[in-house]
Amino acid sequence: MATFEVNPSPPLVGEIEIGTAKNAVLPIIAAALLTEEPVCVLRPPQLSDVRLLCKVVESCGGRVHSAPDKLYIEARQILSPTVEDAMRRMRASVLVMGPLLARTGHARVALPGGCAIGQRPIDLHLKGMAALGAQVSVQQGSVELKGRLRGGAVYLDTPSVGATENLMMAATLIRGETRIENAAKEPEVLDLANCLLGMGARISGAGSGTILIEGVDALHGADYQPIPDRVEAGTMACAAALTGGNLLLRGARAEHLRALLFKLQEMGLRATETPGGLRVRGRARRPVEVRTMAYPGFPTDLQAPMMVVACATPGTSVFLETIFENRYMHAAELRRMGANIRVENRVAVVEGGALSGARVQSTDLRAGAALLLAGLCAQGVTTVEDPQGHIERGYEAIEEKLRAVGAPIARIEGASE
Repeated sequence: MATFEVNPSPPLVGEIEIGTAKNAVLPIIAAALLTEEPVCVLRPPQLSDVRLLCKVVESCGGRVHSAPDKLYIEARQILSPTVEDAMRRMRASVLVMGPLLARTGHARVALPGGCAIGQRPIDLHLKGMAALGAQVSVQQGSVELKGRLRGGAVYLDTPSVGATENLMMAATLIRGETRIENAAKEPEVLDLANCLLGMGARISGAGSGTILIEGVDALHGADYQPIPDRVEAGTMACAAALTGGNLLLRGARAEHLRALLFKLQEMGLRATETPGGLRVRGRARRPVEVRTMAYPGFPTDLQAPMMVVACATPGTSVFLETIFENRYMHAAELRRMGANIRVENRVAVVEGGALSGARVQSTDLRAGAALLLAGLCAQGVTTVEDPQGHIERGYEAIEEKLRAVGAPIARIEGASE
């Protein structure tokens, strides 16, 4: 368990190096199971989710080796994973399904877990694999898929990122053409496609609603640098908005953050693209209306940090969460800090005002980061407890990055009461 102590912050000023995107790295690690040759991921983030998926890949027969700023995966012979506990702890573990099924004709995986922010079923993954010829049987706590896949058309009822990635990986090694309709358009999907292209796959349309994959006999190894983490960049932009800061988010890509940047500009901030990344400056002074949507809409992963900005901004802000049905758990913790938030079903109404320091607890990954931000603008000391290690699942040394630009924040390892 880690505990973070946060004091009121002066304006944050300086540069923050944005790390490699966790949500891009995880599917690329799974994609390494598609080839017998080594795959090297450049600048992998040092996160618990990355370590956990590497453990799953090792249980599939892959060899994982870390070097400075590099992660090597080699999977000459593969089989279904045996570390069911690790798989149940992280939803992204289901991404090994597509590579295993395409390469061996068999995959048995434990039903995954992750943050408790909603049901997040894998029905779309299974329906898609069945449409490509897999025989699917769900057993207690796990699912088994068998059969020789063939190219075909798949329509996703909702543009699921994970299902799109899983199906795209599976389709790279099966005979014929696969067409994924209503595919997810997130930058991480396009990034996975670019990595697969570098491994010899034939893919077109990634980043649009229709993806075409022409199967090949085999893929080869590759070295690949995934994209910067847009959620980390957005979280740091919210930190600037809360403190009236001036931050250069080095490496951040504005094209991945358009929805957030428009909302911050509505609130009174300035965001400027630079050769080194993205500069965000100013303080939020006007309320905002936010509706989370699939990309390119406002990302659900930035709803919690943005709600903190609304809590410290005069006026009435309104949030509509359309992605996950249980993603307002941070609202109760913010109310402990004096926030005026009313939640009814998927709508949250925030009356801006002053926050006060309190002892709060991280309920999920993005909520944990949001509570750290709340401490920056609260009066008095805020203590954020993270007994499940949610924050380190997605933010590498977040307290060090914030402290380097002036935030009075400290992390105490192993603290508990």
